[in-house]
Amino acid sequence: MSRQHHPQRKDGVDPVTRARARRRALQAVYAWQMSGGEVGQVIAQFAHEQAHEIADLEYFEDLVRGVVRHRASLDEALLPFLDRAVEEVDPIERAVLRIAAYELIHRLDVPYRVVLNEAIETAKRFGSEHGHTYINGVLDHAAIEWRSAEAQARR
Repeated sequence: MSRQHHPQRKDGVDPVTRARARRRALQAVYAWQMSGGEVGQVIAQFAHEQAHEIADLEYFEDLVRGVVRHRASLDEALLPFLDRAVEEVDPIERAVLRIAAYELIHRLDVPYRVVLNEAIETAKRFGSEHGHTYINGVLDHAAIEWRSAEAQARR
């Protein structure tokens, strides 16, 4: 068994390539936030690197395009759970929150626990020292409201 092959789940989702897609999406969303560039160019720049590191390209592109397309409504949805304006949140953490909000609201095929865990792991890896704690608090409250039936079933 080669190192690059991971056993797939019944739904065909490979959690390892998904996790890589999320990390790349974070970098792309961060770059887009900083440059305000055209989303197609940002995706092309990161998709090229993506090809060298087996990742779920389709998911990567969906996350980046989804965040860019729905930024206003995602920011509005996040606001009640933040202690400051969205633009005042650290840029890395803002990108993590936007991606997670997109997944929680628009990708109901992804369990909310997976979204939260991935966001926290990504924040630990790329964010500030205590950023993951902030991300956890915000998303925990948001998930209870946005995915109430799923969250209730888990408690």
